[in-house]
Amino acid sequence: MTESKNWRTPGLVIACAGLAMTIVLGIRHGFGLYLQPMTLDLGISRETFAFAIALQNLIYGFSQPLTGMIADKFGAARVMAGGTVLYAIGLVLISHSTSGMELNLSAGLIVGTAMGCCGFSTVYGVIGRTVAPEKRSTAMGIVGAAGSLGQFLMLPYGQVLINHLGWQQALLVLAVTVLVLLPLSAALVEDPAAREKTPSKQSIPAALREAFSHRGFILMCLSYTVCGFQLLFVSVHFPAYLIDQKMTPATGMIALALIGLFNTAGSYTWGWLGGRYTKKYLLATLYFTRAMVVMAFILAPLSPMSVYLFSAALGFLWLGTAPVTSALIAQIFGPRYLSTLSGCAFMFHQVGSFLGVWIGGRIFDTTGSYTLMWWIIIAAGVVAALLTLPVDERQIPRAAGSVA
Repeated sequence: MTESKNWRTPGLVIACAGLAMTIVLGIRHGFGLYLQPMTLDLGISRETFAFAIALQNLIYGFSQPLTGMIADKFGAARVMAGGTVLYAIGLVLISHSTSGMELNLSAGLIVGTAMGCCGFSTVYGVIGRTVAPEKRSTAMGIVGAAGSLGQFLMLPYGQVLINHLGWQQALLVLAVTVLVLLPLSAALVEDPAAREKTPSKQSIPAALREAFSHRGFILMCLSYTVCGFQLLFVSVHFPAYLIDQKMTPATGMIALALIGLFNTAGSYTWGWLGGRYTKKYLLATLYFTRAMVVMAFILAPLSPMSVYLFSAALGFLWLGTAPVTSALIAQIFGPRYLSTLSGCAFMFHQVGSFLGVWIGGRIFDTTGSYTLMWWIIIAAGVVAALLTLPVDERQIPRAAGSVA
């Protein structure tokens, strides 16, 4: 019986979790490709489409603490399997949507909940308990890099499907594609006894009270809000912004794919650095540099080359926050309830995502331009960098069998 469990080695868990994130994030970051064709075919405004995707990210975030608790209590594999089925159903329903209300239900509520089951918080909890503490940040960086590779691979895949089949049939093909997550979830099954084997017998409510009374955790959550605000604005609105600037849809697709490609290296690099240097300073550097990259882009003359350079630079900074933030949470609070606490932090991230997508659409419909939004993105990045500096990284001491 013991030997039957040994096939789930740390390396295999990381590989399967990474491939799962490749599919989950690859599809998620491709929704911006549907903005132009769906708004034109259905006769809806950009704000209507943007609100559905914004709602998706809000539901994604608010479901994370709950799915994290379920994953910590009953196992990540069950949560991911259930989320996979929901994801496929949601994509099918999006393809049949004809109004903003139907988009809110399919793309917003159903897909948002599905992503909450299949996201980083679910898999990071397993990795945090499977991998040795000194390798934890690097392992999370590898999974983040795999998710970024998905953005690079799945965006051209999605654009080809749209070009040859139309947006409706493309979504149906993606619904079949996402079912690959079902066999991958088997690698995330944990031994319940091993999952409970931690220095502290702390309960989930006690862990939540402890985290939300910790000043550093609140500051991390607030800075994570800015991260979501920036990233989802770019993911959803950047292709349309480039078309407004008289560039081709292919330019926007290549730009998002480049973000994914360079994020593959960036996520691993930031995760690797998180295992060697002070994590809060890495986060501050990441947020501030991201703001400076955006400023350089909007001040420089616009051309395909400037777009591609911007995408490469932003891509290197894209998801580096995820492994560093989750590893920092595990460093301070321990790995026992990492899915729960990472889910709470990610809830703030997705509140930012909701605001970034929706406000971006609102500003465009009001002013006819994204200029104001770009400057808000820059200012928010500077604020996020300053928020991370006072975080106390010291580990909270645990007495064996203690309850916080």
